[in-house]
Amino acid sequence: MEKVSVKMTKTKNPVYFIDEKDVKELVRKANPTKKIGDIDIPDLEKKLNQLPAVDSANVYLNLNGNLNLDIKQRVPAFRLNKDGRDFYVDEKGTEFPISKNYSYPCMLVMGDVNKSEYIPLAKLIEKIDRDDFSKKYFIGIKKSKGNYELLTSEGYFKVEIGDLEKIDLKVKGFKAFVEKYLIYQEPEKYTKVSVKYDNQIVTTLNPNFKDNDSIIAVGKKELAKLPLIKQKKEEAEKKLMNPSKPAIKKVEATAKPKTVVPKKEVKKEQAQKTAPKKESVKPAVKKTESKQKGKVTIE
Repeated sequence: MEKVSVKMTKTKNPVYFIDEKDVKELVRKANPTKKIGDIDIPDLEKKLNQLPAVDSANVYLNLNGNLNLDIKQRVPAFRLNKDGRDFYVDEKGTEFPISKNYSYPCMLVMGDVNKSEYIPLAKLIEKIDRDDFSKKYFIGIKKSKGNYELLTSEGYFKVEIGDLEKIDLKVKGFKAFVEKYLIYQEPEKYTKVSVKYDNQIVTTLNPNFKDNDSIIAVGKKELAKLPLIKQKKEEAEKKLMNPSKPAIKKVEATAKPKTVVPKKEVKKEQAQKTAPKKESVKPAVKKTESKQKGKVTIE
């Protein structure tokens, strides 16, 4: 072999995980005699493709005996910290280790991310990188208890997005919230801004922010009432389920039994009471003189 030509294929973002010197060193070990007849091109191509940072490799010989190697490197979509490991993931969802000699600037993702989520996550980060507003605000992503949260450059609050569905709508909603409301507020006022719900934004106040003290105090008082309200509700439900019978008191009869008067006599008495009183007329008494008969004595 008179000459070895290494060509690094251009990518959308330049990366330098391996260089021309590394590739030529690999060729030298594969063909120490430097004879064309001794080189195994398929085996050399296979070894190049097995390099973690290589996306694809193509090896071929010219008629004049020159060896050509076309190398395309992987471009990280994000850097993932998972289970104590730190590695890169490209847009195809392929994992590959970080390099001791080169560090690629990309979004840091933390948490228990499933491999099935690698590609949707890479698409989300690509959308963030294309939008100046999002790129300014979001510097990292964290997955906690199944929910994804975007970490902001402000550092005071995080943006909860839930799952990786409807990303465009969620980012658009947060952007509207910032431009129409948050720019007039202090960033440290909130600890979390959630856009995971449809057509609404839910904010969590920062308890250490002085202007939130009164609001949080009222909230704590309301929360303190909940156990009492719950207890009263349970007692009311028990009464409905098990109604108690009214207590019957025994009363001793001390009064004499009442005489039942027939209705006809009652009506007669009422009629007599209401009728006008008539003057009592005494009957005339005739005086009669009694004539005493004489007695006759016969001797």
